[in-house]
Amino acid sequence: QVQLVESGGGLVQAGGSLRLSCAASGSIFRIDTMGWYRQAPGKQRELVATMASGGYTNYANSVKGRFTISRDNAKNTVYLQMNSLKPEDTAVYYCRLTQAATAYWGQGTQVTVSS
Repeated sequence: QVQLVESGGGLVQAGGSLRLSCAASGSIFRIDTMGWYRQAPGKQRELVATMASGGYTNYANSVKGRFTISRDNAKNTVYLQMNSLKPEDTAVYYCRLTQAATAYWGQGTQVTVSS
């Protein structure tokens, strides 16, 4: 089994920044992708940003130029630097890891952006 522990969420004013972290542990042998998804109240969970093992990144159009995903492979940790936050970024942010065609999810961390 793989465990994911997220941290770094909180309350911030519009225009502010937050950095999310997600540390993976357990039966890790070859991580394919790590990334972030979010779910706002009443909405479906959506992709925010992902990074493949080779470094390829994918971002939602709504966060391009504001959010940056990065990974520390030695620590099995993925980060999401969020700048210029907007109220519409308010959501629960979930970390996701894929390994051997299996996806694992973290418990989520709340990000609230006040106007």
